[in-house]
Amino acid sequence: MKALTIVLLGLLIFKVGLSQDKPNSQQIDTKGRLYFYWGWNWAWYGKSDIHFTGADYDFTLSKVSAQDRQTKFSAYYYINPANITIPQYNLRIGYYIADNYSISIGIDHMKYVVKADQTVKISGNIHDSGTIYDGIYNDDDIIITEDFLQFEHTDGLNYINIDFRRFDQLLEFKKIALNITEGLGAGIVYPKTNATLLNNERHDEYNLAGYGINAVVGINILLYRSFFIQTEFKPGYINMPDIHSTNYSTDKVSQSFFFYQLNVTLGASINLRKKKEAVDGTQ
Repeated sequence: MKALTIVLLGLLIFKVGLSQDKPNSQQIDTKGRLYFYWGWNWAWYGKSDIHFTGADYDFTLSKVSAQDRQTKFSAYYYINPANITIPQYNLRIGYYIADNYSISIGIDHMKYVVKADQTVKISGNIHDSGTIYDGIYNDDDIIITEDFLQFEHTDGLNYINIDFRRFDQLLEFKKIALNITEGLGAGIVYPKTNATLLNNERHDEYNLAGYGINAVVGINILLYRSFFIQTEFKPGYINMPDIHSTNYSTDKVSQSFFFYQLNVTLGASINLRKKKEAVDGTQ
């Protein structure tokens, strides 16, 4: 991740220098274009302190590790329209408000799975749970076994966000252009949390759990000014103070963590301004 970040920052610095040297010659007329893309992501997560509260417990697990869950590639999942939302995906629709700037809205469908059988620290108390885990804890070791906790956002860790991005052309050869884009975003997190905690029944429902913020930098290959392939590196921060973990409304989970996405997307754009000019009779 650190190496990739350094590479992308280097590209960003190169882009800034190029745009200063050639302010007019390396620019596509993008104002008024609507674009959309669909793609897939790989995700990595920082360690998280997860706080569980309920009628019979109040405890925190410290520095919990999690991973994403990739769907094995097959036409059944990645091409079949009925199943394309099962893998980790990215969907975005945007509009260029100026030649260099766009505003967009999208969903990043990640999957977050707490790693089983890891040893973490626990502080707090559990009582009357009918399990071997009743007790008072003070920074003690505990193994996240199946009968203690299963916890994941796998349908998924849905980050619905608005991005403000800048877009610059690096070079163009015939009908192919190489571009770079970077921006900032923020939005809500609407996960479907699949959790089994202590003796409680399995919980698997959607709920509005919190918010996220992010940065993004990407490389864009534009074909015939209408179709593109875009790769993105998207780091961010997610804070979810209101996760539902059981079927009892009083039971809550809170956690926050950093995330890193690597995205590969396919997209297209259309020029809405030309259509408007044709209707208005203007040039």
